[in-house]
Amino acid sequence: MFDTIATPELWLGFAVFVVVAIAVDFFALEKQGAHTVTVKEALGWSLLWVGLALGFNLLLWWWLDIHLGREVANLKATEFLTGYVIEKSLSVDNIFVFLLLFSAFTVPPQLQKRALIVGVIGAVALRVVMILVGAWLITRFHWLLYLFGAFLLVTGLRMLVSTEKEPDLEKNPFLKWMRGHLAITPGYEGNHLSLLKDGKRWFTPLFLVVTLIGVTDAVFAVDSIPAIFAVTTDPFIVMTSNIFAVLGLRALYFLLADMAGRFHLLKVGLAFVLAFIGTKMLIVPWVKIPVGASLAVVGVLLGGSILASLVIKPKAE
Repeated sequence: MFDTIATPELWLGFAVFVVVAIAVDFFALEKQGAHTVTVKEALGWSLLWVGLALGFNLLLWWWLDIHLGREVANLKATEFLTGYVIEKSLSVDNIFVFLLLFSAFTVPPQLQKRALIVGVIGAVALRVVMILVGAWLITRFHWLLYLFGAFLLVTGLRMLVSTEKEPDLEKNPFLKWMRGHLAITPGYEGNHLSLLKDGKRWFTPLFLVVTLIGVTDAVFAVDSIPAIFAVTTDPFIVMTSNIFAVLGLRALYFLLADMAGRFHLLKVGLAFVLAFIGTKMLIVPWVKIPVGASLAVVGVLLGGSILASLVIKPKAE
């Protein structure tokens, strides 16, 4: 059994919220039709998703305060906030890859919104499975936390070394496989991911982009999910903070897409965050870093990298 503060009612309530939130987002997309997302619109949606996450945390604290006491409520609310900040910050790395994908496939601005909403739906489903499997493994093999810690430390150090390297899409084996086994239309066909032509199933470049977004999130989830297990092993806190961060990913992309170049040192900050979390997991038997202190360190690392990006100019290409 999972060691969690959540009751079946809490799990059910959160599941209903996620389904409703995705449905509202999707139907809002359909109503607006294909259009270029403005910074003002992206800012509004971003603030909405952050507000929902903070509102959920406040309600969770209130519920726990009534049923389990103030000490448990304070601890779990801090764990959620720390996990949310970590997942939100690590999701910024996804945005750099999304920019690369949209540029490489010349995705029209009005189609980027649909590609991201479909990708987010796939990401939510994938992370639910990965988190439940991860929680199940940790309850049976606690030593996996140390393996996760070593993995995050190495990943952070590798990210530091390769902060200026861009991934080469043409070498992506999954993309090569799709191009070799699927019939791809020469251009975009409106909002369609696939269509029938003369009795044959054709896939559009938009399908390739959506699929690669899902694969990209799966790769990044391998880093981000172990990172949040460093904060808490409660699957409910892990799940809710992770999913809230993913739900706001689409809006965050359109908000930061034009500003990504300004924060050229943010990847360095993210690398240090992963290295710090990995180190924290490895030294648990000797030193236990409080959740509040972890939140402060992550905030300083990210805030410092953003300020440094504004002060230090990027190298001329």
